[in-house]
Amino acid sequence: MTPTRVALGNFDGVHLGHQRVIQPALQAAGRTDLAALSCPSGPSISTVVTFAPHPREFFSGQRRSLLTPTPEKAQQLQALGIEQLVLLPFDAALAKLSPAEFVDRILLAGLDCRSLSIGADFHFGAGRTGNAQALEKLLAVRAVELTVVPLLAAGGDRISSSRIRAALEAGQVEAIEPLLGRRYDLQGEVVQGRQLGRTIGFPTANLQLPDRKFTPRLGVYAVEVSSLPDWENKGETAPKLERSSALLDRYPAVMNIGVRPTVSGEGVTVEVHLLDWQGDLYGQRLKVELVKFLRPEQKFDGLDQLQAQILADAHQARHCLRSLEVA
Repeated sequence: MTPTRVALGNFDGVHLGHQRVIQPALQAAGRTDLAALSCPSGPSISTVVTFAPHPREFFSGQRRSLLTPTPEKAQQLQALGIEQLVLLPFDAALAKLSPAEFVDRILLAGLDCRSLSIGADFHFGAGRTGNAQALEKLLAVRAVELTVVPLLAAGGDRISSSRIRAALEAGQVEAIEPLLGRRYDLQGEVVQGRQLGRTIGFPTANLQLPDRKFTPRLGVYAVEVSSLPDWENKGETAPKLERSSALLDRYPAVMNIGVRPTVSGEGVTVEVHLLDWQGDLYGQRLKVELVKFLRPEQKFDGLDQLQAQILADAHQARHCLRSLEVA
């Protein structure tokens, strides 16, 4: 078994606070650059250990949406340089493990953990009796190095997944990047919709999001759209967007998240209109980065009013995104 250097936690969002907790695992495995996409392998494997489902979902019995569903979490961790993601099934058996049993069975016997990093507020084990102090005592006699990472703050408050969720629910998109270290994005496959946008001159890509993806406030956003990396492996069979050097391969667009009240909505949809671009995107996977919340969703008296408002939204989004180029 190859030894591991482990960062342990829930890590929903992989925000800057999480990245601080992950950093010791990277450094211990010979990785010091969080932005590195690939580094030479060291004598141990940099590993993130997390839980699926989220412990709160298990104990509450309520389905929980995620800032980063598992594929997106793996994507973010790989970008940081993490070599291995271990998902522990959080069930009754795992919930009953004492802190000592968790350390011995999961970390030592299961992963041959040589060093461990956690956030200062992390709890584990039956009844949440395991904490930093308990781990320090348990690991000291097992020759495992422990790093307890202090909580990270921004703007006077602690960075947390719940704080990011609250900002997204309020449409406060600009407040997200200083917490995540990147823009919040929606990723998914373009699927066929009702094609109403084409009839009023604004064709949209309807994005099918991953299961449990956390969606922000309903309304209209200025966004930037990119193809996901797997597009590049499809060769000439996959249509590609024309590159825009001014936007660094990000494409200006306007997005609506809502229930389409003007045309008898049927559940929440995500529709993206790419500015100054035409083509067939069906079946392709896109990443949509939220730049600015423009307005709440609203109902119009008819398609003419809707068309006029979309035109105004597109103009506002274009102005907003162009201002980024000269900032």
